[in-house]
Amino acid sequence: MMTASLEQRLKEQAAALGFSACGICDADAAPQAGKRLRIWLAEGHHGEMGWMEDRAEQRASPRGLWPEVQSVVMLAMEYSPAHDPMALAEVRDRGRVSVYAQGRDYHDVVKKALKALARWLVDEGAGALKVFVDTAPVMEKPLAAAAGLGWQGKHTNVVSRAHGNWFFLGAIYTSIRLTPDAPERDRCGSCSACQQACPTGAFPAPYQLDARRCISYLTIEHKGPIPEELRPGIGNHVYGCDDCLAACPWNKFANAAHANRQFLGRAELAAPALADLLALDDACFREIFAGSPIKRIGRNRMVRNAAIAAGNSGAPALAASLRPLLDDPDEVIREAAHWALKRLEGRPDR
Repeated sequence: MMTASLEQRLKEQAAALGFSACGICDADAAPQAGKRLRIWLAEGHHGEMGWMEDRAEQRASPRGLWPEVQSVVMLAMEYSPAHDPMALAEVRDRGRVSVYAQGRDYHDVVKKALKALARWLVDEGAGALKVFVDTAPVMEKPLAAAAGLGWQGKHTNVVSRAHGNWFFLGAIYTSIRLTPDAPERDRCGSCSACQQACPTGAFPAPYQLDARRCISYLTIEHKGPIPEELRPGIGNHVYGCDDCLAACPWNKFANAAHANRQFLGRAELAAPALADLLALDDACFREIFAGSPIKRIGRNRMVRNAAIAAGNSGAPALAASLRPLLDDPDEVIREAAHWALKRLEGRPDR
């Protein structure tokens, strides 16, 4: 009987650890990624994400970060939602939290499984290794496409024929050469559903994202006042946005039953009342969002986001929750509350 290859056993071990897909590519398998990154940065599409620019050369290619890397193992862990993320779009007195942030912090869950897989690889003689989940200068999406996990869709996220686009990515860099998998071809065709779904026009062209107009960027990464012309499009999003992901027709193959159970959403984050979010102080914020990726934005950004959602709600009853924020210590919150009250009271914007 033939012994299974290291690559095959690796994929079986990845599946046992909760990964829904595993693929391998050479370290130099995405040569155009660095060029596209430099163009994107030169156009200013990264907004205030200075860390993208600061470590651009390390991010441009795996060897820019670690010269010894020979192969990259890309992993996907699924978090397909059980319910339509768009269902809350018209429930305007409730906030919308991105699906990925409603459960446990994916950094912790994915990294724990990655480390276990890395230990297994070391025991199998795989040489030196490094593991990454989102926080390092790694081009996960082009590498995932090169490793055959899917292709980068017109919304710039990775799409899989088997899992749609609801999954997290992790990477293992190894100093040994593994047999690579064939890359997946682009299957978006003439579809433009994700482009049309974006409420703030964050896609200047297919396969291009201007983060400065993206609701996920504006509600999570952006620290100051959100540009007024973009606020109406934010609707009731208070943390992130799933609109372009939810619009992808390939999600018909995603199955919530295959999602890692650690990403099951907490009931209190499924549809938080805007009035409750507006009333948050620091202590309450930390208590509610402990163990969630939401905790990193802090109370002030969450309350700013909730104030904008309240201004878009058309619900005059929320004015009572906004008025105390006119005296908030944070200047950005005060301005957002003032804008929201004008919207609710029908007064023209400045």
